[in-house]
Amino acid sequence: MKALGIVFSNIHDKEIAELTAHRTLASVPFGGRYRLIDFVLSNMINSGITKVGIITKENYQSLMDHLGSGKQWDLSRKNGGLFVLPPYGTTGSKLYKSRFEAIGNAANFLLRSSEEYVVMSDCDTVCNLDFAPIIKEHINSKADITVVYRKAVIDEGIETDRTFFEVDSKNRVTRTINSKKIYGEQNLFTNILVVGRKFLLNILGDAELKGYKSFSKDILTKTKEFKIVGVPLDGYFAAIDCLSSYYTVSMELLQKENRDVLFYKNGNNIYTKLRDSAPLVTGEKAEISNSLIADGCIIEGEVKNSILFRGVKVEKGAKVHNSILFQDAFVGSRSTLNCVIADKQVSIGEKITLSGHETSPHFIGKRKALVGKG
Repeated sequence: MKALGIVFSNIHDKEIAELTAHRTLASVPFGGRYRLIDFVLSNMINSGITKVGIITKENYQSLMDHLGSGKQWDLSRKNGGLFVLPPYGTTGSKLYKSRFEAIGNAANFLLRSSEEYVVMSDCDTVCNLDFAPIIKEHINSKADITVVYRKAVIDEGIETDRTFFEVDSKNRVTRTINSKKIYGEQNLFTNILVVGRKFLLNILGDAELKGYKSFSKDILTKTKEFKIVGVPLDGYFAAIDCLSSYYTVSMELLQKENRDVLFYKNGNNIYTKLRDSAPLVTGEKAEISNSLIADGCIIEGEVKNSILFRGVKVEKGAKVHNSILFQDAFVGSRSTLNCVIADKQVSIGEKITLSGHETSPHFIGKRKALVGKG
């Protein structure tokens, strides 16, 4: 059951532009100490996948700093390991515009590999998923492609390109639909799939002749030509496709049952880059409730229902409610934040009041400084 992993780090950058102005989606901070790519990498290593290629496009310096040699995910190896696949890595490669073109840029990586199967995933998903049963189902069903889908209710008025499946009683996909305007309960593609390496290379080889440009529109729609099998996803799964969904999914971590199933499911942990920081320091009058607070923070004010990354400082008299503060953010005395997302190294001066809504959080860009009335 030898398989390698392909991870797309930039595919959904435009959908959450506020947080990807200075980084890829893969390196967006999450949960007080993690990055989004930590979930797919941890899922792969926990599933026995020890060779992973990260397809990049642009703005990936932060991602490379986070990944390092891959040691934190046990991917620093002589055989296999972690491979960053940048654009223009080979003669003839180009800055991709679609998932299919991105895979094409990784063709040489696939050619030099010997693994029989390929697991492909985006970085917009937050879950603790074992790929081994999915690979096993792919083998047993003799599928050309095995896709992972989840039951989801799509609300009217939200128009985003999505891929849906109709599946028969034997789990075979009978129809693939790509649309912005399908609502109600649907079988929604999670952008996770398994495919044979040689099969994938054959598709790439036929791309120019057959005019393949989109994996979801030109490959997954060919349900009569290819045997496509669907595997339903059970358990906690969250997709991040806009700033409000990032906020909502983050706030779900404040519920212990969600943290337990996400970070410790069946003993499979989620790994991340480790940093040595001082412990949390709290002032005499600090008030903290129902919050995730990373090490290195200094809290002298009030923090409720919030997530604070490393090195955040909340001064005396300040109130941080229902908010997410990235690394090294500062909140001055007597300022009040509610439903706010503050990027790294944001400085909020004294006596400032900022409030968003859970469906539309107030966002402050990286290194912004707001001058208060103090």
